[in-house]
Amino acid sequence: MPDNELSLPARVVAIANQKGGVGKTTTVINLATSLALDGHRVLAVDVDPQGNLTSGLGLRGRRAEGGTVYEALLTDVPSDACLLATQVANLTLIPADRNLTGAEIELVSMPAREHRLRRLLEPLRDRFDLMLIDCPPSLGLLTLNALVAADAVLIPLHCEYFALEGLADLVGTLRRVRGGLNPTLDIEGVLLTMYDERTNLGQLVARDVREFFKEKVFNTIIPRNVRLGEAPSHGIPAVLYDAKSRGAAAYVALAKEMISRHAA
Repeated sequence: MPDNELSLPARVVAIANQKGGVGKTTTVINLATSLALDGHRVLAVDVDPQGNLTSGLGLRGRRAEGGTVYEALLTDVPSDACLLATQVANLTLIPADRNLTGAEIELVSMPAREHRLRRLLEPLRDRFDLMLIDCPPSLGLLTLNALVAADAVLIPLHCEYFALEGLADLVGTLRRVRGGLNPTLDIEGVLLTMYDERTNLGQLVARDVREFFKEKVFNTIIPRNVRLGEAPSHGIPAVLYDAKSRGAAAYVALAKEMISRHAA
């Protein structure tokens, strides 16, 4: 293990924003891979019915011995039976598929419905240094499960005009979760994504976000980069698909910044 390893048990971070297309899945794939390549034991958890995290790691259609996150949430399958090895050393996945679409409805009638994901992940904390949860673009029961299971939330924000629209809803949801279901939930950080330094708009949005969230905003900014969009179609993280690309370099820098924050 590296000298700057994260403290155990594993820190659980949900990557959440109810707006779609802000880079949640891209962030989970490349942040998880960067951390794993640095020697940290990482678990990526796909709770988005689209299953893009699963396919982006080259495991589309693959199931663990105990099934996917759908079975894990709705049955009593053992947590370790849901783990699937990836092509990246130190990186493990709990996969998702389209069956997860029905989970929002099926969870409604279940006891302790908001705690199902937490129940799944708690037994795995001593096996990993970090768990990253890829949330769907909504504030439904799946995202709520992720927020209850998490120690902190990482919020990707697209550097565009509507970036802050709906952010009040997410902050309000975090406040309600802290008030009744997970009082220790923190904000891991706000990550500016799809940044184009050539536009005044991108600079203005970045300034506004930093004024609002202060030190919670990561110094690392993810640029708009074609390699980040190409890599998922090959089922390969961008940090492996083109390690020298600006997008890949940014996620490697984000991983280092995230580790240094917790080492301080």
